[in-house]
Amino acid sequence: MDGARVLIAAGATAVCCLACAFWVFHSSSSSSPASLKKHRSRPANCCGCASCGCRDAKSANGDMAVGGENKKKASEPAPPEAPSMMEQLVPEITTHALSYLDYTSLCRLSMTNSAMRRAANDDGAWKALYHKDFTVEQGTINPPNGWKAYYAATKAIINLNAEFYNIIREGSLPAMSRFWLNADYVKCIHATGEFCTGYNAVMESWGLLFNWGQDGGQGIAFQIRDVRVRVLGEVAWVNMKANVDINPVLFHVTNVYELWNGRWYMVHHHSSLMADPAPHNMFG
Repeated sequence: MDGARVLIAAGATAVCCLACAFWVFHSSSSSSPASLKKHRSRPANCCGCASCGCRDAKSANGDMAVGGENKKKASEPAPPEAPSMMEQLVPEITTHALSYLDYTSLCRLSMTNSAMRRAANDDGAWKALYHKDFTVEQGTINPPNGWKAYYAATKAIINLNAEFYNIIREGSLPAMSRFWLNADYVKCIHATGEFCTGYNAVMESWGLLFNWGQDGGQGIAFQIRDVRVRVLGEVAWVNMKANVDINPVLFHVTNVYELWNGRWYMVHHHSSLMADPAPHNMFG
């Protein structure tokens, strides 16, 4: 008995749900204003203008249908963009914030958008980065192409100078011959005091040094420190301290490079033993 009641109740509920769904669908499709407009045809005397208010005229001649409002909206200038956070900062604060970035990060920041490009290309930011990464000795100079270009040139010379000592470590005379400019005025003064002038004499001296220092195929490993670079047009010079491997004896070194056909070449190398820093009597 109870089972029959449950079946009757379930059947009645299902019938009611179907009836309600049919009523909702029928009323929405027959009485909706949108559906009436959708199925309403163009009047027989419609001329295609906006005066009769038909849908086709409004869509075909939208400018006339709204009384020229679309044309007015199109001619109105777009509102100015709000300044970015970087543009709202005081320039000194922006420069200080960018000084915490390294060379790669600052270059990547300049490729994000126009606002960041202006901030990342700021000359003050590159000057601060130069002093942080290299030296403050050149704080009074005014690079003709800006501090960003001067930073890039200095970094290129530092990498080139490091390559010079890699060649010495490998003991490669062919690489050394490509590293120097083939000119009569190039000069080389080794730490032994030997003075060579002219490309051929310089290459001969390096050949003798490599043959003496290899002794079983090993080159000469130098450790360099306190590297200082100055770039002036097509000439650059580097001053540093160097010592052979773990030997504590230090040398003063000066390397000079010239730019030829878009490539830097060494034209001068001078290495001399550093004087004993201990105090002594110069007059005996």
